[in-house]
Amino acid sequence: MGRLFGTDGVRGIANKELTAALAYSLGVAGGLVLGKGVKGKRPVVLIGRDTRISGDMLEDSISAGLLSMGCDVIKAGVIPTPGVAFLTKEIGAAAGVVISASHNTFEYNGVKFFNARGRKLEDEVENEIEEIIAGNKDVNGHITGSLVGRTAPRTNDAMKHYTEFLTGSVKTELSGLRIVVDCANGAAYQSAKAVFGKLGVRALYMGVNPDGTNINDGCGSTHPERMMRRVVKEKADAGLAFDGDADRLIAADETGRVVDGDKLMFICAKALKAEGKLKNDLLTATVMSNLGLAEALGKEGIRLQRADVGDRYVLEMMQKTDSILGGEQSGHIIFLSENTTGDGTYAALRFLEALVRSGKKASELSAAVTIYPQVLKNAKVKDENKYSFDKDEKIAAAMASAEEEMRGRGRMLIRPSGTEPLVRVMLEGEDRKKLDHLADRMVRLLEDRLR
Repeated sequence: MGRLFGTDGVRGIANKELTAALAYSLGVAGGLVLGKGVKGKRPVVLIGRDTRISGDMLEDSISAGLLSMGCDVIKAGVIPTPGVAFLTKEIGAAAGVVISASHNTFEYNGVKFFNARGRKLEDEVENEIEEIIAGNKDVNGHITGSLVGRTAPRTNDAMKHYTEFLTGSVKTELSGLRIVVDCANGAAYQSAKAVFGKLGVRALYMGVNPDGTNINDGCGSTHPERMMRRVVKEKADAGLAFDGDADRLIAADETGRVVDGDKLMFICAKALKAEGKLKNDLLTATVMSNLGLAEALGKEGIRLQRADVGDRYVLEMMQKTDSILGGEQSGHIIFLSENTTGDGTYAALRFLEALVRSGKKASELSAAVTIYPQVLKNAKVKDENKYSFDKDEKIAAAMASAEEEMRGRGRMLIRPSGTEPLVRVMLEGEDRKKLDHLADRMVRLLEDRLR
């Protein structure tokens, strides 16, 4: 069996790679590992999901596995991933489970766990769960009779508690705003309406008619074009687009131009600093965040530190350096003082507050960050050689030469693919033609030296 857990849980085509049997096994193993720390009472596990048609099957399967381990289960129904993270910690559950494949198309689904602190599992814990499944041992045969778990009656309390947390975080009057909100026919289709409705925001909604198969289908943060066009048509102040499980946000300004994760992080960081709340004047992004973000932050006296690609690595660096704000270009933004994972709706509220408090238009806030052209190319190499590129003298010399040619007005990043026999080359700078030339030259050298 290959490794089950990827960078964000277990994911695959539902009923083919992610089967009901596998979901049951994940419930059994997850219940054993995450419930063993609970003493004197039954472990409680909260389950949330997005709108995919396969969610019913997987929810029932993983629930059965948890119940067979003596865990009590609370089914929160359709709710954003950050809602599960927040509520797991808030109600004192032993664990949280999200059934979602985030931005993927509907035929995919996934399972990710949160621990009792509402945080994604560390590698060691995921490995322990995998070992139990791979060993195919009977770990629940001794749990019979009254030891078997129960499912709590389904209520709206979980969603209500989560949306109250979101609305309670707003300290600025937002009722004068007119916005377009694209919920991707996903997990935010109810919660977004509850939040913006309570705040009195004049919101026009898109992607709020899920049918089980239309999640992320030409909509949401991966396809914001329709939202951007409607912002212009409706003369709205801004647009918001969430992904399928609503842990990401991509926005648009009043002219219909995209405001990506880099720009959103800058706007939020600047607003937090103005309030004296940006701890250590520090923002955590990834190695892929644009050079323009670093330049704009520098002008505001804010330091940028870069983590590896992936929200779990952003979170790890934030914890190590006492950073309270971090995220990715994709719009996965973490406000660590309030939640333990990216929350698209929470980020949207902070963006809208910054917009109102500034007295400016969204386009003016966004314009502070110049997004430099970015060129991405792949070098095909032997899999066993892809991690040794930085030990080759000719490659090192070529990297230094490229940096010199950009004369401090660009950067080069080379990194191995985690899943394919590729080395990825990224260049940023002012002259796209020069970037293409430098990238092609580096790809040829990498392929020549590492094949």
